[in-house]
Amino acid sequence: MLQILRNITAGEPKKIIGAVLWTLLANLLYMFPLVCMTITVRMMYEYYNGAALNAAHVWIAWGIMAAFFFMVFWGEKRACRASYYKGYGISADGRIKLAEHIRRLPLGFLTSKEPGELGNTMMTDFFHIEEAITHVLAQILGGALMAIVAIIGLCAIDWRMALAAFAGLPITILIIWAVRRLEHSLGASNTRARVELSNRFQEYLTGMTVIKSCNLRGANFTKLEQACRQFMKECIKLEGGMGPFYLVAVGFLQTGLSMITIAGVYLLLGGAISIPVFALFLFIGTRVFDNFAVAITKLPQFKFYAASGARIMHILEQPVMAGEAEAPAAHTIRLENVSFGYGTSAVLDNVSVEMQEGTMTAIVGPSGSGKTTLLRLIARFYDPQSGTVFLGGEDERRMDPEKLMKKISFVFQDMYLFQDTIAGNIRYGRENASQEEIESAAKQAACHDFIMKLSDGYNTMVGEGGSTLSGGEKQRISIARAILKDAPVILLDEATSSLDPENEAEVQGAISRLIQGRTVIMIAHRLRTIVKADNIIVLDKGKAAEQGTHDDLLQKGGLYAKLWDLQQKTSGWKITA
Repeated sequence: MLQILRNITAGEPKKIIGAVLWTLLANLLYMFPLVCMTITVRMMYEYYNGAALNAAHVWIAWGIMAAFFFMVFWGEKRACRASYYKGYGISADGRIKLAEHIRRLPLGFLTSKEPGELGNTMMTDFFHIEEAITHVLAQILGGALMAIVAIIGLCAIDWRMALAAFAGLPITILIIWAVRRLEHSLGASNTRARVELSNRFQEYLTGMTVIKSCNLRGANFTKLEQACRQFMKECIKLEGGMGPFYLVAVGFLQTGLSMITIAGVYLLLGGAISIPVFALFLFIGTRVFDNFAVAITKLPQFKFYAASGARIMHILEQPVMAGEAEAPAAHTIRLENVSFGYGTSAVLDNVSVEMQEGTMTAIVGPSGSGKTTLLRLIARFYDPQSGTVFLGGEDERRMDPEKLMKKISFVFQDMYLFQDTIAGNIRYGRENASQEEIESAAKQAACHDFIMKLSDGYNTMVGEGGSTLSGGEKQRISIARAILKDAPVILLDEATSSLDPENEAEVQGAISRLIQGRTVIMIAHRLRTIVKADNIIVLDKGKAAEQGTHDDLLQKGGLYAKLWDLQQKTSGWKITA
């Protein structure tokens, strides 16, 4: 039960203690008006049997009952406020906590997930724990508490009537226990179908340009339709499969009211109990069975929501990248016997190379040779499966990832821009940068001129992912962001791939200026952009095939020379009629 509460609160069970206590108090207070009503019935019964009626006592009983009803309202109000504040508060804090935790996880964990899986956890699973805390948990706890108090109290009054009242409870519990595995199986299938639907819908939206350009429709694009129909089937299977069991369980529980009536009449006629006692069992029984029935019908929903909480906890329990040491002042990068792969597919195999501080190192090679992976290992997006990556002579795995990333700027081949102003996107490189510093970085990245031509200049909003800008414009803004960060290590993954020749020349000039006092490592497919690199590392099938300057590699006549000759020949190709 403690694990379920931990899951349902995203690891913060202590935060709902106040809400739970208020809920329990509100349900306990509801018992007192029923007791007052029973006392009133007893006084009226004794009056009709010849006893003197004390009108003051009757009015006092009614007054106390009214006061308790007011206290019930007050308790329920406090319980609701506590539940809502804690429920939505835990969800909001939990989403922030999860987002921060995901940021600190190895990139491999994120790439192992389907696109919609983490989004489904962030939105749907947290919505479920909101519902669980604000609506379901209170009803289950209230129903359970009422049942426990009622069993103890009624047994103290008359054990025979209490036994009759709860005669169906063991069968109810047995049914719920018997179907727990089926419930878990159907719930897991439903979750998989929901995640698959989320993945396919995100794929559908992301690939809309392809869908339109290829005229994919009807039978040509059925993944989304299949996911929708499968989710429908799983929902029906879950509701239709579990609903009858819980209805039967509730039915056995509610036989208690009939058993109270039968046993009560029998004992009443035999003189074993009085009418006030019989009335007490009827009053409390009605209240207890209603609440307990609601609690039982909410139980499968609570378990389903607890499974959502378990998925959140699974991510929160993933170990973040380790390391506490400071990043060193020196910035020479060295890979020693590094091997790495994705799943069972090896990408880098026993690579040993060095990039000297204050120089520009170019990484070239055929597609799939491991160039981008090598850069990601240097940035510690991943840790190598064997071997070591050194920065300034220190093992990067010993460093605090946050402090390491302060040393590194990364410009990706396909850079992502946030839905923010252009100035805001550049400022992500350094949050406290002034407008003058932002514009200076933009000028160095050759994007100031096109920014000033936009309607609002640097205050122009960028669409999600940079959708309102061209590929070259996005690339230059990302370069400006890296320039503004002013990190001593610059990693460029085809940073000039989307630029036209004029802007490419300007950006190359900016990169040349960045080299001064910095360690620059860049991936390049256009070999003419790296002829002045201090060192060129040629990767082939995950191995460092050769390295040296441009002239040295041409003289060797190896893979680099072949790639150079091929690009020289294809650069003069033209389309003819």
